[in-house]
Amino acid sequence: MTQAMDPTFYRTAADAIAAPPEKLAYVVAFDREAERPDALTVIDVDPASGGYGRVAGWADLPTRGDELHHFGWNACSSAFAHAGHHTGGLQRRYLLLPGLRSSRIHVFDTHPDPTQPTLVRSIDAAELAAKAGYSRPHTLHCGPDGIFLSCLGSGEGDEGPGGIALLDHDSFDVLRAWETDHGPQYLSYDAWWHLGQNTLVTSEWGTPSMIENGLQPDRLLAHKYGHSMHFWDLTEGRHLQTIDLGEQHQMVLELRPSHDPQATWGFVGVVVSTEDLSASVWRWHRDGDRWTADKVVTIPAEPADSGTLPPALQPFGAVPPLVSDINLSVDDRFLYVSCWGTGELKQYDVSDPAHPKETGSVRLGGITGRVAHPAAPSLPLAGGPQMVEVSRDGERVYFTNSLYGAWDDQFYPDGVGAWMAKLDTDPDAGGGLRIDERFFPHGEDFRGLRVHQVRLQGGDASSDSYCYR
Repeated sequence: MTQAMDPTFYRTAADAIAAPPEKLAYVVAFDREAERPDALTVIDVDPASGGYGRVAGWADLPTRGDELHHFGWNACSSAFAHAGHHTGGLQRRYLLLPGLRSSRIHVFDTHPDPTQPTLVRSIDAAELAAKAGYSRPHTLHCGPDGIFLSCLGSGEGDEGPGGIALLDHDSFDVLRAWETDHGPQYLSYDAWWHLGQNTLVTSEWGTPSMIENGLQPDRLLAHKYGHSMHFWDLTEGRHLQTIDLGEQHQMVLELRPSHDPQATWGFVGVVVSTEDLSASVWRWHRDGDRWTADKVVTIPAEPADSGTLPPALQPFGAVPPLVSDINLSVDDRFLYVSCWGTGELKQYDVSDPAHPKETGSVRLGGITGRVAHPAAPSLPLAGGPQMVEVSRDGERVYFTNSLYGAWDDQFYPDGVGAWMAKLDTDPDAGGGLRIDERFFPHGEDFRGLRVHQVRLQGGDASSDSYCYR
């Protein structure tokens, strides 16, 4: 008997937008001291629920010192493009949680009770290194041929080259390194693709030794962090082209391609410019038979009294925006940009992707602002909008406040805390952002752990790629 297709696999972006809204959000939380297990938490995001905005479920990892960071589903709407997999039996059921410090991967089953995920498998660092030649797994996406897992380090330890490990959709076995020809790529971070163009895109942060103990100013000023994008043949795993954004544009991070499978453009965020501490967003696009990239958004640093700044920023007398995440709505109309340093979440209308227009802004936290949430006006917030996720219909925006343990400590030395916020927006009215005053899990709600990436039940704006228009 053939099993029915998972109803959360959507043939088109329009189908995803029209689907029922999420009722749960999965959020990873980690212990900076590595004394307790990290955890997969489940947050009630159903406004009609009596538990709205509170933790509805909790699953500890069996290990310590993982530092959960990014994570994702075993399968998604790209199942329509899978070769060699029986899509009728494939389900968006399992969440894979890479440990950025430990190089372990833990797999949790969200069935039968989505509020009580259960551990079904763990993959250790030795297996990842032996079969794929990589370490420090960072970001994963379900896609053609398997689960693509980008890794920052080589299998030898703290240096590169980083790259992509391929895992099986069903067994979660590490299959191999995805690349067949690395070309000049050495640094690694994110990976996404244009399915309709047979093109995979990767970005650059740094090797484990460059990031695990915090930002290294000498390497930053020497332009040693990533400043390039790479384009690959998706089917063959072969490097095709490098675009260098300029060595001053340090840390080229989150990739957000258009959800239209026939489109040939996307956005990438750049954390900081060594020229003026600004951050930026770039649009890549096809130009004939080559790819090119242009800066389309510049966000300047904000002047500040040196006495209010952490030691790392006191010589500069300014707060850099530190764009650490971006997210593109499923309808490709709005881009969200997290400014973790200034504590601002920006919304841009990108209906014309070459000319974004700012349409909304909210501030919470910030290095000097410490802006409170309306639900707790007497509580100054540390951290700022960091990992951002958008609902499929584009009406809800969720974000958390921690970037990475050592970096949190560097830029918020008096403690970053833990909190999550939700914004409402109306795409049909042209955007704009409003803080949901009912939704503010924080502090001991997360049992002293810091929170990072968010995944929404049934998929979200950064979990799926679509195969049809």
